Amino acid sequence: MSFDGSTVIVTGSSRGIGRATALEFARLGANVVVNASKSVDEMLKVVEEIKAIGGNAIGVQADVSIFEDCVKIVNESLKTFGSVDILVNNAGIAIPAMSWKMDDDVWRKVLDVNLTGAMNCIRAVLPHMIERRRGIIVNVSSIAGIYGLIGNSNYVASKAALIGLTRSLAMELSKYNIRVVGVAFGFIETEMTAWLKEPKWRERYLSRIALGRLGTPEEAANIIVFLASNKASYITGTTIIADGGFGQL
Repeated sequence: MSFDGSTVIVTGSSRGIGRATALEFARLGANVVVNASKSVDEMLKVVEEIKAIGGNAIGVQADVSIFEDCVKIVNESLKTFGSVDILVNNAGIAIPAMSWKMDDDVWRKVLDVNLTGAMNCIRAVLPHMIERRRGIIVNVSSIAGIYGLIGNSNYVASKAALIGLTRSLAMELSKYNIRVVGVAFGFIETEMTAWLKEPKWRERYLSRIALGRLGTPEEAANIIVFLASNKASYITGTTIIADGGFGQL
């Protein structure tokens, strides 16, 4: 599997799944555009990690919830590398709150990043992809969008909507040779799942995972990279579940 000559944008790639994905694309020859909204130092470290292994990368600070920032990401990508072949919508946040305690700000912040942020990046890159009549978009969802998650209705709604968005966009864009695929991850060992380090929660959730463990960012990255590759050329419109067999016990 090679991405030589291809350029990929990975949003939210200063840490966790995004970082692992950026590094894996780089190892396989892609030019990588690393992105972060606030963790700029970490973003630049990822850029340096990529360069250290002989890859090409730039970092673009941008808030995906702002459309103009997404245009900036695309423009910087085109300016540096000349094209954008793959967009990975990975940026995401969670602000837990029970539904009856959730105010407008908490609701909107999560939807603005997780859902509107993905659509902003898609809208920003589509004119280029449509003109070239080629492109791949990978939307990172979650099994929370399928099964639900107590105290996270905003996050759940955003991830469920991404699954529907993936289906709809695949139907619209197939005539331009643009694939749109999704992946719904289970519990991956990242900062967002740090709460699972507490024994009571870890035991409760690990007991529901057939493989008996959390996934790693590197395992998640491998799936994203596969979906963006020519080996997945007949996959579009669907969201692959990668959860270690959650709920199968």
